[in-house]
Amino acid sequence: MAAHRYEVRLHWTGNRGTGTSDYRAYGRDHEIAVGGKTVTIPGSSDPHFRGDKERYNPEELLVASLSACHMLSYLHLCAVNEVVVVSYEDEAVGTMTETANGGGRFTSVTLRPRVGITAGSDAAKAKELHHQAHELCFIANSVNFPVGCEAVIVGGGMTGLPRL
Repeated sequence: MAAHRYEVRLHWTGNRGTGTSDYRAYGRDHEIAVGGKTVTIPGSSDPHFRGDKERYNPEELLVASLSACHMLSYLHLCAVNEVVVVSYEDEAVGTMTETANGGGRFTSVTLRPRVGITAGSDAAKAKELHHQAHELCFIANSVNFPVGCEAVIVGGGMTGLPRL
């Protein structure tokens, strides 16, 4: 089996002059970069944990990773099974529960993809391929909480989907 390596660089930008001298003295801001990519992702912690609401937090990025991985697996399966997808939107939701010791864990993520297919595509097959996509998703296979999928398939093409 092939092994793949992913390298990410994280740079903390939240030193306000006194470092971590106090819990309230430092910012949670950081930048996430991957070699060869032109865009840096501005990160922070969730605002509930003194983070910047304008920046992405690790919890959102985990949910986004699950959503994107499922979509990419699904689109591949559609392409090889003659289901023509013309639009795909997902409004994924993750639930994290804090623990008494100050930590926490995700308890679930639910993907809610809304998929538009051409009139000649098989809607039942399009729906069934979500189950196979879940089985193939690298990220879903790596987490220890349930990842559900509540897919909606719309035949005949789909336009004007609401934006997230």
